[in-house]
Amino acid sequence: MQLLKDKIIKEGQALSSTVLKVDTFLNHQIDPLLMKEIGHEFATRFSDEVITKVLTIESSGIAPSTMLGLEIGAPVVFARKRKSLTLSDNLYTSQVHSFTKNVTSDIAVSRDFLNADDNIIIIDDFLANGEAVKGLLDIAAQAGAHVVGVGIVIEKGFQDGGKKLREQGVRIESLAIVESLEEGKVTFVEEETK
Repeated sequence: MQLLKDKIIKEGQALSSTVLKVDTFLNHQIDPLLMKEIGHEFATRFSDEVITKVLTIESSGIAPSTMLGLEIGAPVVFARKRKSLTLSDNLYTSQVHSFTKNVTSDIAVSRDFLNADDNIIIIDDFLANGEAVKGLLDIAAQAGAHVVGVGIVIEKGFQDGGKKLREQGVRIESLAIVESLEEGKVTFVEEETK
């Protein structure tokens, strides 16, 4: 998605060879017009699927997921990382390790919001080692729901999460695949001509 790539080049910062900072439009401050276009792009890429729920993880996956949900008319469910007085039992749970934060979190979704009748699309901001996606796939499996695929805003192609998930047969649509962050410069994987 060229609009996203242009935004990454203009505003993203390669903090190291593995960390890309995009907090001006995705991870802290949100560019709603870009998110609207991202939601539309995911809807287009998955137009061959019937989707009943959008599943993500708090917090940076919520904005692109909401725009996709708006585009396709489906509710958005987000896995919570923090304990809550209102979310304490009747839960699907899994563990997710964050590459960027180097912490493992318990994530939870109420059983009231996912079930075996659902066709789910998973949306997340980044795909690095694939831990968040694996946790969300686990929650979907616990619910007996069918996962139609995974939409990723930015994939770190130099890490193996995307490769491993694709080898397991998971459909992944990434809007921008970063090839390298070496020497503070963002380069993208060139898309194959179909």
